[in-house]
Amino acid sequence: MQIESRIAALEIEHQDLNDVIARLSEHPTQDQLQLRRFKKRKLILKDSISRLKILLVPDIPA
Repeated sequence: MQIESRIAALEIEHQDLNDVIARLSEHPTQDQLQLRRFKKRKLILKDSISRLKILLVPDIPA
């Protein structure tokens, strides 16, 4: 269950970042460096979520 709760927390953070990025993108005069950092963090979160989801799938021998 610990993996599922970690995935849920990461998904919430990912969605929050998505919202922040959308708001910052509406105003092109905003800090572009900060926007790039948010996008990079969002990709890192997505990769982490994917890796954790793989751990939930049991190994099935071929």
